[in-house]
Amino acid sequence: MGLLDGKVAIITGSGGGIGREHALLFAREGAKVAVNDLGSDRHGGGRGGEMADKVVAEIKAAGGDAVANYDSVASREGADGLVWSALNKFGKLDIVVNNAGILRDKTILNMSEQDFDLVVDVHLKGTFLVTQAAARVFKVQGKGGRIVNTTSLSGLLGNFGQGNYASAKGGIYSLTRTAAMEFQRMGVTVNAIAPVALTRMTSDLQMFKGMTPEQIGPQYIAPVAAFLASDLAADITGTIVGVQGPKVFLYKMTETEGATREGGPWSAAEIKERWAEIAR
Repeated sequence: MGLLDGKVAIITGSGGGIGREHALLFAREGAKVAVNDLGSDRHGGGRGGEMADKVVAEIKAAGGDAVANYDSVASREGADGLVWSALNKFGKLDIVVNNAGILRDKTILNMSEQDFDLVVDVHLKGTFLVTQAAARVFKVQGKGGRIVNTTSLSGLLGNFGQGNYASAKGGIYSLTRTAAMEFQRMGVTVNAIAPVALTRMTSDLQMFKGMTPEQIGPQYIAPVAAFLASDLAADITGTIVGVQGPKVFLYKMTETEGATREGGPWSAAEIKERWAEIAR
């Protein structure tokens, strides 16, 4: 018995890297998988079916079942087409993993409007569109569902040269929290993973210098996604799970104890004077 026997899963951006590991593991655990990949490079250039087709072939060679989809998640037509691909092939939908993404790293001063828009469209808008399309199906089916989003350390804490990517990933954090609240009455859980992994998208980042895929590759991320997509996590929603190699943990928003002023609004000088207390 596999953890995901009888389930149908959509995994966006699953032609390579983390998404590919998701797709292969989900299939090994018994899920039928819609493998979505536009076939572009990590900057969003070009497109083709080879990457998605290869993953589908791998799944089928191992005895699983999968269908390839080449739609862009950044458009309504693409998101709807992706969901329809899964429904048309397998007759239902149980799981969505929003993983598709690109990078166009530049400092804010040097970033073009196009670079900002494209990254936000693929990551944030794509997550919204696929989530919405899937949730409409979940509502009609009336049997709950699982949505696993992909945020990032950059989105939670910021990162130099990634204003567009960090903005998108920060938005996915907030979208995940909100969707978890809204979908709870439908029995749909919504969680997010904040992965740190060495892939083709991250291979030239300084933080991975000297590290190997065996130490911090995408194979560490997929089991967490499978857990959140399974019935083992039926009571878990609205969480942000960090994964850094073999380490799994939760990100949580915290607030300081702060300070309260008696007798009306603060002045700027008073805030400065008591800043250490406010920030403690």
